[in-house]
Amino acid sequence: MKLWTAMKCTEQNRCSLYLSIKGTLQLDDNVHGVELCSLSVATQKTQCVEVKISKSKQAKLTGRKVKVQYDCFEVSVGQKLHVSMRTIPNYCGNQRNQDYLVEDCRNSDVGKNIPVCFATRMTYALDKGRKNILVNVFDVVQGTDYYARLCHQWFVCEDAGPVTLIQEKDLGKPISLQYHQLLPCLCIEAWPAISDARRVQFCPFKNNTKALWENIIYNPVTQTLAWEAACPIHVTVSLCQQMKTNDQCVDLENSSQIAQEKVKYPRVDAHPRLCMKFTTKHNVWIRCPFAHRKSGAWRMSLSLVDEHIEVSFMTHTAEAQFSVLVCNRTEGSSCNSSSRYQPASVGDLSSKSINISGKACGSNICIQGWRTDVDYSIPSYVCDLPCTSSSLSQEHDKNPLSILSLAAFLSILVTLMALLGYKLLSAFHKKRLIKRNAVHNKMLRTKSISSLH
Repeated sequence: MKLWTAMKCTEQNRCSLYLSIKGTLQLDDNVHGVELCSLSVATQKTQCVEVKISKSKQAKLTGRKVKVQYDCFEVSVGQKLHVSMRTIPNYCGNQRNQDYLVEDCRNSDVGKNIPVCFATRMTYALDKGRKNILVNVFDVVQGTDYYARLCHQWFVCEDAGPVTLIQEKDLGKPISLQYHQLLPCLCIEAWPAISDARRVQFCPFKNNTKALWENIIYNPVTQTLAWEAACPIHVTVSLCQQMKTNDQCVDLENSSQIAQEKVKYPRVDAHPRLCMKFTTKHNVWIRCPFAHRKSGAWRMSLSLVDEHIEVSFMTHTAEAQFSVLVCNRTEGSSCNSSSRYQPASVGDLSSKSINISGKACGSNICIQGWRTDVDYSIPSYVCDLPCTSSSLSQEHDKNPLSILSLAAFLSILVTLMALLGYKLLSAFHKKRLIKRNAVHNKMLRTKSISSLH
């Protein structure tokens, strides 16, 4: 069996392709002809024809080899075919099979004469306000309508909207294709309204990767945080904690995943500083889905009560569990453990307190609290803890010698001041007495002189 492609033209550059089949048949009294079939591998469409030999010719040609040819199976550019030929009637599976690939537009004759191979050009304009792409199609086949659509390029280009028919009279005028999101895999396709026509594809948004990281969904009932890839991309996804002091986002332990299509994180605490980090070979992007919240679903507060520091938790969820850690301040996002306290269970819109010794105070001491009923939680820190009066007195009791020394010094100082005051007072009194005696003596002398006269 021999196969080849034939071309039939109605006018210049208006040609169609046909499959020609030629085979040799050994005639006998029981064989009346052959059945020829062509199956399209892509569409599974089958074309069959029976070529029968008349009784008069069969009588003359019995026992001889007869050549059979058929040229009328219409085929498409680049089509893959499975061709078969078998006798009529068919005895014992007497059949010949052969695969065939029709020439594509790279063939010079096909490229010049088959309309679907003619280069079609497209231009586009973006209307972000209405989320429309205005498309113009040029260099079209005369007398032919066209189709246009938006699609997402995966293994094949999947529909991202309805297919629009452009009638021949409207070719050259812009058509409007509405989009949902400008993704890097969003493409524009146009092709003639002909069976198995060649499609022209244009993907103008390949560098718009930022749009990929917006598809984050949180389910508050199951506390599941999920991200789904809208386009094929190789990316590593992790959860991270956004730091207050800088723009750094520190990865949470055991949260890194290589994304295929969808990433899920179960039991996630909806904290304003809990973020998702997307890392590709070109860049890193961080998205914080809870950043719009002024506060998280829970709050930790401290107060000084008697000889203890009271740590209180308040939550807006149905029920939550917390743990408290007293630790030494470090430069990173965590601190070194000093002691751990038993977890507390807190119900909806309620609070519960944990008492910590007043000894846990100072500039390098922190109280860390976090949820223990979830898999991923952002801890809360309170540092620079003030010391209670009890702790201050305990510190002073450790230095009795210093206190006694201070008391002795104050006693000596008071004694010296008293002696000095006594001396000054005695001197002042003595001086005053001398002055009084002098005045008295003067008065006596004056009186005696008066008597003599």
